[in-house]
Amino acid sequence: MIRVLLADDEAIVRAGLRMLISDEPDMEIVGEAADGNAAVRLAASLEPDLVLMDARMPALDGIAAARAIAATHPGIKVLVLTTFDEEAIVDGALRAGVAGFLLKVSPPEQLLEALREVAAGRGLLDPAVVPSVIGGYLRAPSAPPRHPALDRLTVREAEVLALVGRGLSNSEIAARLYLGETTVKTHLGRALDKLGLRDRPQAIAFAYESGLIRPGEE
Repeated sequence: MIRVLLADDEAIVRAGLRMLISDEPDMEIVGEAADGNAAVRLAASLEPDLVLMDARMPALDGIAAARAIAATHPGIKVLVLTTFDEEAIVDGALRAGVAGFLLKVSPPEQLLEALREVAAGRGLLDPAVVPSVIGGYLRAPSAPPRHPALDRLTVREAEVLALVGRGLSNSEIAARLYLGETTVKTHLGRALDKLGLRDRPQAIAFAYESGLIRPGEE
């Protein structure tokens, strides 16, 4: 059973999410918060598996709340749900340690799948925000030096990680490298373990911040 804490300042949005999630046999709502401060308090007292967090809320916004939860309860995963795909919001969410980012315009079945993916520890980025994430790194003034941790990877693991960093899905990577999708997942999982990364959002960030991908290079 996936235990979910809802955090959104709009009561009607929380009601809709509650109805959607409560109908799923493998999920339950354990609490609701109307602002970021309440979300942090309830996360500490209820210890849910996952917090479904609105990015913009009064008192303490969702990004700051996610950062506070990650600092004190790293085992609790946060999926940010928002109407905005502004680069600053996406970047702030990723740097706060969120495990997923999804737009509110996403269909219900995509939201439910995102909850399951994040709860399983795989992380998720809405495809609509991937270009914004990558664009921010591509506009960096200079590429960072190559991180020595990259030497832990095999050639194939580095190739897979680089393609993840460029925003390709597992199926797209499989087609590009002439591999099975299961093989791609295996290589990515090994790369994440070797680098101490939690999920796909962190993998994208590391691919650029480590110098594995350099802006302008194919």
